[in-house]
Amino acid sequence: MNAPTRPAAILRPEESEIIGAGQPASVRLLIDSNEAGGSVSTVEVTLAEGADGATPHHHTLSDEVFYVADGELQVLAGDEIVTVAAGGALVVPKFMPHAFGAAPGSSARLFIALMPGVERHGYFRFLERLALGEVEPADIEAAQRDYDNYFDDVPRWWEERNGNRR
Repeated sequence: MNAPTRPAAILRPEESEIIGAGQPASVRLLIDSNEAGGSVSTVEVTLAEGADGATPHHHTLSDEVFYVADGELQVLAGDEIVTVAAGGALVVPKFMPHAFGAAPGSSARLFIALMPGVERHGYFRFLERLALGEVEPADIEAAQRDYDNYFDDVPRWWEERNGNRR
């Protein structure tokens, strides 16, 4: 029998960091790529009723797995906009534009994993610093490269999201 090449990556609840606590969208940082031998990066996202999660973007290195634990999630996956209820899941392949937010009239809690893993926790910390005005919008381009998160222009997503808020 082969022996494991690294110890198990374990995160106890009291050790987790939460970005955006008390906001309409918050991210609990779980296990990042460096802790998992590069195999996976994981977060838990909590969205208030109808709150936006991630704007349209794609990754070049990883597929992204979404598992909806509570509520309903509205998701852009390529050319489709779908709603996934609690207990549902989807995998978005690398290079596919995608976005997500709580479905209209619903909140959502979801688990996200990027596989293979890339360092992602720094990206969420960057976004928090951007929102606080601690970094410049000009720094976004470098962050996209550093964290393999490239923004896409998908007007249909915003038409759908904004149309549901009327």
